[in-house]
Amino acid sequence: MTALDGTRSELVRAAEELIDPERLADIVMAMAGVPSPTGEEGELARWAVDSLTGAGIEARYQPIDDDQGNAVARLRGDGTGPDLLLYAPIDTLTTGNPEEDLPRVGTALRYDMVPEPVRDGDYVIGLGASNPKGHAACLVAALEILHRAGTPLRGDVVLGLGAGGMPTNKRTAAHVRRYNAGQGNGCSFMLEQGVWADYALIAKPGWAVSWDEVGLCWFEVSVGGSYSYAGSRHRIDYRNAILGAGTVAAALEEWFAEYTARHTAGTVAPQGNIGAIEGGFMRMPAVSPATCRFVLDLRTSPASTPMSVKREFADAITRIGRAHPRLDIAWDMILAIPGTATDPESWVVRAAIEAWEAEEGRPHEPILGNSGATDANILRGRGVPTARIGMTRAGAQAPLPVDFPMGMNVVDVREMCRLTRHILRTTINTCTRTRADVGL
Repeated sequence: MTALDGTRSELVRAAEELIDPERLADIVMAMAGVPSPTGEEGELARWAVDSLTGAGIEARYQPIDDDQGNAVARLRGDGTGPDLLLYAPIDTLTTGNPEEDLPRVGTALRYDMVPEPVRDGDYVIGLGASNPKGHAACLVAALEILHRAGTPLRGDVVLGLGAGGMPTNKRTAAHVRRYNAGQGNGCSFMLEQGVWADYALIAKPGWAVSWDEVGLCWFEVSVGGSYSYAGSRHRIDYRNAILGAGTVAAALEEWFAEYTARHTAGTVAPQGNIGAIEGGFMRMPAVSPATCRFVLDLRTSPASTPMSVKREFADAITRIGRAHPRLDIAWDMILAIPGTATDPESWVVRAAIEAWEAEEGRPHEPILGNSGATDANILRGRGVPTARIGMTRAGAQAPLPVDFPMGMNVVDVREMCRLTRHILRTTINTCTRTRADVGL
């Protein structure tokens, strides 16, 4: 049974009374004001450690290299209950530096795309203000509240703010040196260094509890052609690699729909996306290149393995090659992180659903068709049962148009309050019980 008895209900009420929207706004404003692009999260992690230490909470900085690191904190129980890891990444998808971000994100950096946060009524706006920093701020606030409330804990409440959570390899900036910078490397390092728990609750977008998540495989496709010149294309064998790459890309785009339909199950609907293309001389369009290549991200079901997905992709490329026999197509899988699932009967999932239902006053409704991947795959892949919960994206009343960057960079403080209530209830319901109570 995950229902709260009278004593735990009182503990939850006492904790919820300490939720302060202004404190939440202050935390996310501070976090969004510290740049933390993937590979350079150290300053923000140190800020979190200093803030938590100043509140009387045991916290430490966990360096990965000179610029990248995690923040770890702990409220200790009496040792008789389960430990719960509250986790969120802290790196931003883009950097806020026009030299790195433009023109890929647009012709100019909108004011929500830079680490200079502003307050607009119930909203905080700035790079990563919602995802991931608004979610991380709720975890920081929850830990502060549990400490101030003096909640009697049996198991430890562990906070992990991880570097390198975004789906990226090394950035191209000259000063960034480490290649293993993203793809959950901070979460993986945290676990390797002994920051472990019986369960984990990860805060990432989406106001519903999820227990399964897509993984991802990256593929690089190269299409060959003839190195040629505009002045002689009509006199020689002309095979434009850029046009060939476009043909393959268009065929894959059609195949993605088949792939998604085949692998949609549970709460996931794995998608494919062609993200970048390279070929030729931008300074010299008079010549066409001998090779054009592009990279794609293919999301994977928890029921699939990287090798099974690789073979599906191989079959798709073979089919495309047969339909276009003049094309010279080569490819390779260049990254693989498996999708994962936690048993929905696991304690942490049931406790998270109980908290959602208590907040909503109705049976839980999972969000279906998900194709986003998070560090939950790292946690589950290492054997930590993990539930995911987050905020609803700011809606039409927000001060910016509803688009992809707005969903990352605008947070509603009222949503932060709701998520913090959920975190507090799930944590108290878990860490005030004995290990036997939760089936350990």
